[in-house]
Amino acid sequence: MSFKHFLRACQDRFTEVQHRQREGRFAVMVLIRKTPTIQDVARRAKVSAATVSRVLSSPERVSTSTRERVNEAVRATGYTINQVARSLRMRAAKTILVALPNIGNPFYSTILDAAVNEASSRGYGVLVANRLGENPTQWLRDYFFSNRADGLLLFDASLDTKELSNLPVVRNTLPLVVVCDELLDPRFHTVTTDNFDAARRAVQHLVGLGHTRIGHVRGQQIKNLANQRWLGFQSAMYAARLDFRADWIVQGDHSMPSGYAAGHQFARLPERPSAMFIANDEMSIGFISAIREHGFDCPRDVSVISFDDIAVAKHYAPPLTTMRQPREQIGRVATEALIDLLEGTPFERDPLRIVLNSELVVRSSTARLAGT
Repeated sequence: MSFKHFLRACQDRFTEVQHRQREGRFAVMVLIRKTPTIQDVARRAKVSAATVSRVLSSPERVSTSTRERVNEAVRATGYTINQVARSLRMRAAKTILVALPNIGNPFYSTILDAAVNEASSRGYGVLVANRLGENPTQWLRDYFFSNRADGLLLFDASLDTKELSNLPVVRNTLPLVVVCDELLDPRFHTVTTDNFDAARRAVQHLVGLGHTRIGHVRGQQIKNLANQRWLGFQSAMYAARLDFRADWIVQGDHSMPSGYAAGHQFARLPERPSAMFIANDEMSIGFISAIREHGFDCPRDVSVISFDDIAVAKHYAPPLTTMRQPREQIGRVATEALIDLLEGTPFERDPLRIVLNSELVVRSSTARLAGT
């Protein structure tokens, strides 16, 4: 059959079907299975739709017998919650966003794990954003207005907080908790550690071991904000009436390569300090690795005290003396505060500010100065 004849046959058949339908010779039946609704569940469980909703969203508010009846009705009807529609109605995604400057930094692993566990226990999911790009504030605005997240845990101090005013407001405040010491914006809820005081105690530990010639590898300063560990170092040196030399102060960026570079710089000094306070563990590891290449030993030639107590700190050679940040507590407390904010827990009029304590952990990278 040619294509022309095929088309003609199809047209004739279509005309025949239309004619038969007009004569009532075809009966067409379409069976559509109705999607079960919350009302179907309520009728089967012999409760109100509001009670079904409470069982599904806040089961602890409903008696055990009612919960069992509703859950049985859900199974029997095959009812499922349309989470997308629910989010649109409630303007809630039951999700928080964690913004990190560098997810590869081992400092954040314990914090993130604690945040995920706390959020999960309260019925929230967690999304992680790493290095938000050239315009992170615009990215966040777009993210929140698309209703993909309800609140933000902000670790990334590169963010310009002045531009965050256009984020959706929850209960007259931004759904935001700042969790980093460099970004102490008084307008926002903040969870941080006692970086200034911990740095002072780190220097005091070195002074207590007889060291008077103390250097420092600084952490990265962001947006001209005061670096609390640098300020704490200066305060302790002034309190001990110790001078600090400009050539014993090295600018780092919290990375291992910057600590490695600082170690080489230390080795080239005509006069060297007997002890170093280094602003985080990664830089300390890089520093010690570099000085070894020049034949120096830690702590024989230089004592090193560090900050953070990441997992590798106690396994390095030598194990690092460090100021331990309570990273699990940081992640848990910050997540608690954000979800409380989202769920309407009343705060004081001023933004919440929680400061957690760091612990001095003494290991083998510091030693008493010979002859003292």
